[in-house]
Amino acid sequence: MVSIVMGLDQHRAQISAEWIDTITAEVSRARIVPADRAGVRKFLARFRGEGLEVALEATTGWRFVVEELERIDAEVHLAEPAEAAALKGKKKRAKTDWADARHLRELLLIGRLPESWIPPVHILDLRARVRTRHLLSHQRTEWQQRMHSVLYHHGFPQRRNLLSLDSRQWIAGLRLPAAAREQLDIALGIVDALDIRLVPFDSELHAIARKQPGCRALIEQIYGVGALTAVTILAELGDVRRFQNSRDVVRYGGLDITVYQSDDHRAPGHLSRQGPPALRWALYEAAQRARFPASPDRAYYQRLAARIGGNRACLALSRKLLKRSYHILKDLGDQALAPVA
Repeated sequence: MVSIVMGLDQHRAQISAEWIDTITAEVSRARIVPADRAGVRKFLARFRGEGLEVALEATTGWRFVVEELERIDAEVHLAEPAEAAALKGKKKRAKTDWADARHLRELLLIGRLPESWIPPVHILDLRARVRTRHLLSHQRTEWQQRMHSVLYHHGFPQRRNLLSLDSRQWIAGLRLPAAAREQLDIALGIVDALDIRLVPFDSELHAIARKQPGCRALIEQIYGVGALTAVTILAELGDVRRFQNSRDVVRYGGLDITVYQSDDHRAPGHLSRQGPPALRWALYEAAQRARFPASPDRAYYQRLAARIGGNRACLALSRKLLKRSYHILKDLGDQALAPVA
């Protein structure tokens, strides 16, 4: 039975807590300093066995707080920050940590808290891995782009793959100013270092995709989805049963088109890009393979590409693949997120 309802406003330096005893209607406050695991554990010790229900926002650091709350058998609710803030309304009010903690507590009390999903530990760890891999790959691309910029700045022709052996030999033979040569050497060194980290990362994710039921289903049933894209889609989507329909999944992925319309004026739409970047990357990579003759979506892609261009056609197909992924994982049920032994 729940007897205490609490709101937590979390920051790196401190955590503000406000709670109400639903039996006596007494409201209490406290600050947790320092805002680390030991401090949170010490604070929560008094609430063990008291029927505690807590709301906190899904901001950086929520994981260890949730783990400590679950340790004392509290009922935990993770709030979606933007939606929770929107429920405050547009009226100007004082913005304090206490006010934020009270806002979360009140939303939880009246049943209006916009909740985020709390993934199981193995999905949290898998999500951390795929996001790290995405970051490393993105940085690798950025350093290649810097190399292209340096070469163009000094008037050299464009080459597609600057990391091949032929291109490296070509770069080594160029007559460049010392500063430009230093830029290229640094870029190549960083790319090589990133490759050293990416190889074992990719091998580990491939191994997980081969064994994990949800990943295997995505690979087998969706043309263009491979091991890396499948494990990324699974990790970022998690339990799709929390979505009411496939349109909600598209919004979650940031692939929905935003529209601003007033009277006869309608601004052109663009992607919201509100969801996980790694998820959009995986879907777009899979959609790129729709150009292949063997793809069942080739005709659909060609019709769209002729009308709106190749990039936008790939985005449209990304939405289509996301909806398919939703239905495949939903049909699998609990098995979709089964941990790999």
